[in-house]
Amino acid sequence: MIARLRTPRNRELASLLLVALLTFAGFGAVYVGRELELSTASLSYATFFLALYLVAHVVLRVLLPQSDPSLLPIAALLTAIGEVEIYRISPELARDQAVWVVAGVALFTFVAWFARDVRRLEGLRYTCGALAVLLLALPAVLPASIAPTINGARLWVRVGGYQIQPGELAKVLLVIFLAGYLRETREVLAQPARRILRIGIPAMRHVGPLLLMTGAAIGILVLLNDLGTSLLLYGTLLALIYVATGRPLYIVALLGMFAAGAAVAVRITSQVQTRIDAWLDPWSREATSGYQITQSLYTIADGGIFGTGFGQGLILDERGRSIVPFAQTDFIFSVIASEAGLAGAAGVILLYLLVAYRGLKIASVADDGFSKLLATGLTFVFCFQAFVIIGGVTKLIPLTGLTLPFVSYGGSSVTANFGLLGLLLAVSQRANRAGPR
Repeated sequence: MIARLRTPRNRELASLLLVALLTFAGFGAVYVGRELELSTASLSYATFFLALYLVAHVVLRVLLPQSDPSLLPIAALLTAIGEVEIYRISPELARDQAVWVVAGVALFTFVAWFARDVRRLEGLRYTCGALAVLLLALPAVLPASIAPTINGARLWVRVGGYQIQPGELAKVLLVIFLAGYLRETREVLAQPARRILRIGIPAMRHVGPLLLMTGAAIGILVLLNDLGTSLLLYGTLLALIYVATGRPLYIVALLGMFAAGAAVAVRITSQVQTRIDAWLDPWSREATSGYQITQSLYTIADGGIFGTGFGQGLILDERGRSIVPFAQTDFIFSVIASEAGLAGAAGVILLYLLVAYRGLKIASVADDGFSKLLATGLTFVFCFQAFVIIGGVTKLIPLTGLTLPFVSYGGSSVTANFGLLGLLLAVSQRANRAGPR
C-alpha cells in the first residue's frame, strides 16, 4: 500500500494539491489587498486552476504514466504565480489568461497523445523545419494591417480579434527539426575540419543548413527588429550543435559569424540600437527607452528582501494604471520581486533551475540520439528564454521582447509552453519505460 502511494503519479498529485493551497493563499492575499475584504470570488480562480491541472494530471496518468512527476507541478506553480500577479494588475487580463491556459491544456493533451512514441516526430523533422521558417517569416510578409509594428517590432499577427505571436510555436518546431537533423548528420559534423574539407561537397551539404539558420537569425534581427527571438534561435542552434558534435570549433565559428552580422544589423535597425543604448545608460537623456529599465530597477528595489506582500506593492497609480511599463508581460518579474521580495524572486529562478535539472536528467537517460537532443533543446529553449527576460529587466543584458515562460501574460507563449512541456514529458515516458541504463 505504501509503495503504491509513492508512485510518480501520486507524488505529482500531492505536489499539485500543495500548489493549489499556495494558489488559494495568493489569490486571497491579492483580493484582500485590493478590496480590503476576503471573498469567495477570488478563490474561484484558484479552484479553476486546480481543476485544469487535475485534468492535465489525469491525461498523464492515462497517456504517459511513467513520465517525470516533477515538471507538471513546477509548471502549475509558475502559472499560478503569474496568474496571481496578473490578477493583481488587472482582473480582466487574468480572465483572458485563464482562457489561454485552457487552450494550453488542450494542446498539452493533444501532444501527450500524438507523441506517445516520440520517435515518430523524427520523421517529421523537415516538415517541422519548414513550418518554423514559415511562422518566423509570417509577420514580415503579411500586410501591416494584419501584422502591425508594436513597440518597434513586428512579432504579432492579428487573427479574429486576437494577437498571436507565431515565433512562440516556431521555437518548438525548430527544436524538433534540429534534433532530427543533427541526429542524422552528427557523425559527419563531428569529424575534424580537415576531414570535412577532404570529403568536399557532401560534407558541405550538411553544414549548409547550419549556415542557413545563422542567416535566418540575423534576418529576424533586421526585418523584425526582434533581438529576443534572434538570441533564442541562435542560442538553441549553438547549444544543440555542441551537444551533438562536442566540437567547440563550430561554436567559435558561428559566434563569429553572428557577431559580424549583428554588428551590421545594429547599424541599420534603430530599435536594437535604442535598446542597447538604454541598457548601457538607462538614466541618460539620450536613452529614449531607458524609462522602462529604470522603473523596473526601482520596483525591484522597493521589494527589499521579503517583499511588500501580495497586493501591497507600489505597482498601480491612483488611476489604476501600471507604474511599470508592460508589467503583465515583459516586466512581470519586477512585479514579483516587488511583492515577494528578493526571496520570492530567487524562488522563481530556482523553479526554472529545477526545470533545467529535470530536463537535462531526462536527456541523460534517454536511450536514443534524437530523444537526447530533443530533450536538451526543449530544456534549453525554456530556460534560456527565462534567463534572457530576467537578465533584461535586471539590466544584466539588453532588454528583449520575450515573455517569462508560464508566468507572463500572453496566449501564444502559454500555449506553446504547454506543448513544449508535453513533448518533454513524452521523452521522459520513453526513457523511463526503457528502464535504467
